[in-house]
Amino acid sequence: MLVTEFDFELPKNLIAQHPSADRVASKMLTLDKNSNLVDDDFHNLAQYLSPGDVLVLNDTKVIPARLYGVKPTGGRLEIMIEKIINTKTCQAMIKSSKPLKTGLIFTLTDDIKFKIIAKYQGIYTLELLTPTLIDKVLQDHGHMPLPPYINRDDKPQDQQRYQTVYAKNSGAIAAPTAGLHFDQKLLKAIKAQGVVIDKITLHVGLGTFQPVRVNKIQAHKMHAERAKVSAKTCDAINTAHDNGNKVLAVGTTSLRALETAAVDGKLKPFSGMTDIFITPGFRFKVVDILLTNFHLPRSTLLMLVSAFAGLAEIKKAYQHAIDKKYRFYSYGDCMLLNKKTDEV
Repeated sequence: MLVTEFDFELPKNLIAQHPSADRVASKMLTLDKNSNLVDDDFHNLAQYLSPGDVLVLNDTKVIPARLYGVKPTGGRLEIMIEKIINTKTCQAMIKSSKPLKTGLIFTLTDDIKFKIIAKYQGIYTLELLTPTLIDKVLQDHGHMPLPPYINRDDKPQDQQRYQTVYAKNSGAIAAPTAGLHFDQKLLKAIKAQGVVIDKITLHVGLGTFQPVRVNKIQAHKMHAERAKVSAKTCDAINTAHDNGNKVLAVGTTSLRALETAAVDGKLKPFSGMTDIFITPGFRFKVVDILLTNFHLPRSTLLMLVSAFAGLAEIKKAYQHAIDKKYRFYSYGDCMLLNKKTDEV
């Protein structure tokens, strides 16, 4: 398939720049198995679930991964920490007016110094020279890593709103955005009606925002992310399916983790790196319903939801959302998708 099949035009004014006033106040566009579209509100999500169903959340926690530095020449740098290797070493992407060389030492605002010790495919390996720890540097100087399509600096409210209410395991540099819609009250109400709530962990990386730069999607190399699916989660899902219940994955990250754990045909515990690339033709073994936000044109996530619900159906749904002025992307509205049954 060609990447151009996953393109669409989005008016810039529909890209949400701020979160909604209330987490559960977003709109929700539903797409059922018969390709019917219904405009609904997210706070009605519980109505789509039955006792015995399983709701799977991604409990990754976003780290304040964006830093601002200065070169010896006075030039400004924007640093996005992608991976913490140890207490003194990390990998990062760096935005600079000119390419940076290995050996360069740059400074943060209060004389904290980093040295570039390696560079590979646009990713820099940095060594912290100051007698402190990288976690402490991020805690004191880090900013929330808002996506590139949010055209503003992060604000104090983003520390809370660009984080799910159930975030636990630190390691993500982007939020699992479908989960941003939940508050504790709604989660308690869903649990009270007999729905099993379970969690996986997938640490979202920078690759989630990178466009596919090849013409044929089969030539794209998927970025790898660390994921963990526990035996407890597997047991809950297997029990639900044995009883004829459904599994609702909150976000593409939850879906990718679960389908990775079942890639050999049977769902089993998983812990490691996943670079699973889900495109039309993929046979889903675990997830029946997907809650997801709207995704970027030509992105791997748009390909994933097209595989799940059907390419023609997703194109129709996105055009409907544009016509109805839904809010797009991380701080935007959401969709509730049922798995298309006539997969090919």
